[in-house]
Amino acid sequence: MKQPQPSADTGKRGAFTRFLDTVEWLGNLLPHPITLFALFAIAVVVGSGIAGYFGLSAQDPRPGGGVIEVVSLLNAEGLQRIVTGLVTNFTGFTPLGTVLVALLGVGIAERSGLLSALMRALVMNAHPRMVTVAVVFAGVISNTAAELGYVVLVPLSAMIFHSLGRHPLAGLAAAFSGVSAGYSANLLIGTVDPLLAGITTKAANLIDPTYYVGPEANWYFMIVSTFLIAAMGTFVTEKIVEPKLGKYDPDEASINLSDQKIEKLTAIEKKGLIGAGIAFLIMGLILALTIVPEWGVLRNPETGDVAGSPFLKGIVAFIFITFAIPGYVYGRITKVMRSDRDVIDAMSDSMSTMGMYIVLVFFAAQFVAFFGWTNFGSIFAVKGATFLQEIGLTGPSVFLLFILMCAFVNLMLGSASAQWAITAPIFIPMLMLIGYAPEVIQAAYRIGDSVTNIITPMMSYFGLILAVAARYKKDIGIGTLIATMLPYSIMFLIGWTILFFVWVFALDMPVGINTPTYYPNPNP
Repeated sequence: MKQPQPSADTGKRGAFTRFLDTVEWLGNLLPHPITLFALFAIAVVVGSGIAGYFGLSAQDPRPGGGVIEVVSLLNAEGLQRIVTGLVTNFTGFTPLGTVLVALLGVGIAERSGLLSALMRALVMNAHPRMVTVAVVFAGVISNTAAELGYVVLVPLSAMIFHSLGRHPLAGLAAAFSGVSAGYSANLLIGTVDPLLAGITTKAANLIDPTYYVGPEANWYFMIVSTFLIAAMGTFVTEKIVEPKLGKYDPDEASINLSDQKIEKLTAIEKKGLIGAGIAFLIMGLILALTIVPEWGVLRNPETGDVAGSPFLKGIVAFIFITFAIPGYVYGRITKVMRSDRDVIDAMSDSMSTMGMYIVLVFFAAQFVAFFGWTNFGSIFAVKGATFLQEIGLTGPSVFLLFILMCAFVNLMLGSASAQWAITAPIFIPMLMLIGYAPEVIQAAYRIGDSVTNIITPMMSYFGLILAVAARYKKDIGIGTLIATMLPYSIMFLIGWTILFFVWVFALDMPVGINTPTYYPNPNP
């Protein structure tokens, strides 16, 4: 009688796999992020009462600063402030409105089929020798509409690799690495930029009430990062992952591979892409006339510069029209959108998917507001900054520890907005006090928040990726998928961190439009 053989997943189990199993177990112990924020908000209220009783305070290091004391919310005045501020905390939470407005435009482009057609055109029309880089690159730029990257590009890339006689899991891994591990990188300012910038602004205001971080704060660094991620993802796929996977055996599939068909762009879709491209070009030229010339109406009316201009402050509006107008043109040409009702339905559908996000923002806004009211953020920042100064850890090397910490926390708390809303009120003020600008701190956070997305089961789309992988390898397990993606995570962490240090500190380049590296800015 033939003895059952251990699965490949079981055979590969080692110390690191057991570590990841432990991370998954610990992650499963965490409550839902919404519940987590509610508990944190309650903990801040209770903690403020305890800290106030014991007189927790810190000396304000700023010129003319006095003693920063904890403000207790566990009393009558605190209860009054909580009750009266509950609604305004929510409605005044900057990321809420910016993300919703941006997604209205993204919804039109997605519903019309423009985004899907763009990804298919980019990947399917690539030369066979350039397919890998096209897949990773498409994955990176797809994060302007993240769901589409996971739902469309990842399965499509697996199919394309199989059709070329390559291992389909290599295609899946390449796309997954671009979409998820390269999450923050992009050529365009997307919905994640105003989301993070709003949280960063709130945190920076704990030190400087007038400080503003715009969605363009990390644009330059993210553009360069796009090409780095594409290059590193291609290298890992072709030199590490694909050789390790070996030749694909169709008998491992759980589906009939002959039934899989790659739908090429139809004539009407190609016509729609041309029309959308022309609309985008015209819109870009009109926009350029408002910002490039010295007399541009969207320049700063006081200084005439781009810095602090209505263009940068209103970038969310331009994200909206950048997706909405080409999306509508594409929909009209392909006859997907025939009337204003179709456009309204598209925007409504995009909002209907944001229910969970809106609930999360409600509790996140309360936590951030309570944290600010109590002065916990300022006190922790001062004490943390003082500790870093005492041990001599105030140079650029502090960012290495910060990136590693963010990458580790991301293993258990996969939501970018949830993680940043928790950590920003502590680390933004702390690192500002030792001399670094919020924009640079945010850029470092985005590296750590991205690179471990692909090796944590806590990432919301991990189950979907595993299900797609099971089509081609029916006995695949979580360990196998994580082991496949681990080389990307390591390579991206090392390479992206090196780029950060070279770009910011060696070359002294700004991470975004007119963004300083240090706080206060020595060259205003």
